[in-house]
Amino acid sequence: MNYKMIGVWAVAVMTFFSCGEKGSATEGMVQVSGKIENAPEGIVVLSQFTESRPKVLDTLKVNSSGEFSYELAVDSPTFYELNLYGQRAIRLALFKENVQLNYNFSDPASLAIEGSKDTQEMLKIEKLMEAYQLDVNKLNEAYYAAMSNNDAEAIKKIQSDAMILEANQSQRVKEMIESMGDSFAPLAAVGLLNPKNDFPFMDQLVNKLNDNYPGTVSILQMKQQLDEMRALSVGQPAPEIELPSPTGEMVKLSDLRGKYVLIDFWAAWCKPCRQENPNVVRLYNQYKDKGFEVFGVSLDRTKEDWVKAIADDKLTWTQVSDLKYFNSAAAELYQIQAIPATYMIDPDGKIIAKDLRGPSLENKLAELFD
Repeated sequence: MNYKMIGVWAVAVMTFFSCGEKGSATEGMVQVSGKIENAPEGIVVLSQFTESRPKVLDTLKVNSSGEFSYELAVDSPTFYELNLYGQRAIRLALFKENVQLNYNFSDPASLAIEGSKDTQEMLKIEKLMEAYQLDVNKLNEAYYAAMSNNDAEAIKKIQSDAMILEANQSQRVKEMIESMGDSFAPLAAVGLLNPKNDFPFMDQLVNKLNDNYPGTVSILQMKQQLDEMRALSVGQPAPEIELPSPTGEMVKLSDLRGKYVLIDFWAAWCKPCRQENPNVVRLYNQYKDKGFEVFGVSLDRTKEDWVKAIADDKLTWTQVSDLKYFNSAAAELYQIQAIPATYMIDPDGKIIAKDLRGPSLENKLAELFD
């Protein structure tokens, strides 16, 4: 899974090479200073995160003692990166407070940050992500080994472990954000959450940031993105779907009102979808008499492939498709960018969960019916 820093627009930058007081910055100016020991050959580069990618601002001058000092204009909460000789990157969150950094290349754990509480919070985010990445790497290695050995049971176990790992990481990220008070650093952690599962938390966080830092472009952009997602968030009515069945009959999602319905976006050409189908068949047979239904929405291109896959996989529930691939009206309505993708809706037609499959689907159905 890839994560990205929330982008911010460029600000005017002015450079001064003079010493300043630590702590609070002068009006509109922030000083970045510090000392680097046992440095390799190369340069120190300061970049600013913009909407799309880091933008190089300047090369910092480092004296013979390894000390540097740089002052820039910061008129709103802004994220930066200080690249030390191409070997160590340090993220900075700057607004109204100076920051001082000390780092010794002989000791990778020696990074010390003073001032800029927002930057100190950023360091917590990075450490959390580093630990998570190590766990992800271990699972990836185990997955590739299981794939090489065609070990289906091991693959299933690893996939389950991956979902648990992601859920636990999401909880840790939210707890960390809540511990940061009024800092704007959590804006950089929003990208670590899954809006399909964490929308209420993200919505509350961005509204809080918008209240504390009104007019900040990056916060307004995130707020707009969440507003666009709101219609598909948990608790909202599931948008109506009306598409042809394999026989050509027009079928509506609302025809299944009164039952718990899994909207299953899939396709005959989608290998992960086909691998998941036996699990859905098993659970459908287990719970269909208790009020569970599946509403399959295929993103196939041809009727022949679609109908053959339905028969081969023994899918006995409602199936619809306009055979328009990702240009399907339903895929666009539900903002589907990859499959398999699922939405679970309750008997009143409201969304209660998303992206359930494998153990997560089984656990949700057990919660609802057992």
